Amino acid sequence: MAAPPEGTPCWADAMFADVEGAKSFYGHVLGWTFGESASEYGGYTQAYSDGKAVAAVVPPMPGSEGQSAWCLYFASPDVTATAGRIRDHGGQVVMEPMRVGEFGSMLLAREPSGAVFGVWQAGTHEGFEKSGGPGAYCWAEVFTRDPGKPDAFFPAVFPFRVQRMADDAIDYKIFQLGGDPVLGRMKMGDEFPPEIPPYIQVYFGVEDCDAAVARAAERDGILRFGPMDTPFGRFAALSDPQGAAFSVIDMGTKRGDLPTMVDES
Repeated sequence: MAAPPEGTPCWADAMFADVEGAKSFYGHVLGWTFGESASEYGGYTQAYSDGKAVAAVVPPMPGSEGQSAWCLYFASPDVTATAGRIRDHGGQVVMEPMRVGEFGSMLLAREPSGAVFGVWQAGTHEGFEKSGGPGAYCWAEVFTRDPGKPDAFFPAVFPFRVQRMADDAIDYKIFQLGGDPVLGRMKMGDEFPPEIPPYIQVYFGVEDCDAAVARAAERDGILRFGPMDTPFGRFAALSDPQGAAFSVIDMGTKRGDLPTMVDES
């Protein structure tokens, strides 16, 4: 498997104070199994769907304890060069480029409106071994109150083209890579409490959205929105018991017409 093109969402992980609780929750909701904890890498533990790596969970590093959150990583052939573009275009590098053994190199950053993301330069670990289906990463969206900042930032850092939804009632854009949509951007409205910072929402595939929501409730997950039918699939937004936000989507259940998108670049 070749390393994914620059700008491709290629990995997702999250820090949890209670890693065993996270494994129990996501195993129940998404059907994940888990590998051995890598003690030399801070207890990093990969999650699998159908035997293929789809995400990871890890305890917080000393001094970084806080609310759990999923972090989406974008592929880069050179994390040091990407770090330079992040700074040049108003972003902040919050964890400098670092080598992770033979697996690759990474950094963590914050785009100018505040959403945190990661960058991954592949070594032996190239990213998702499965995506786009049940149990795996399917999609992600930047939620922000200041959309002009990520709209300018992401295409400057990665080779994205931008499309906007033609419906003026919804401030939504899509970043494309090689003609394929790879990331959405949604403006946060008044329905979001002011204490919720900008973030990137990660979507994981499920075979049945309503059943996944029910399984989450059985393990003290919180339904934030939905389930709702869309032209892209039936989805719901959730929080796990430790506060990490994520969405589930059944991409086989689609309702309605696809929205009209207009090229901006």
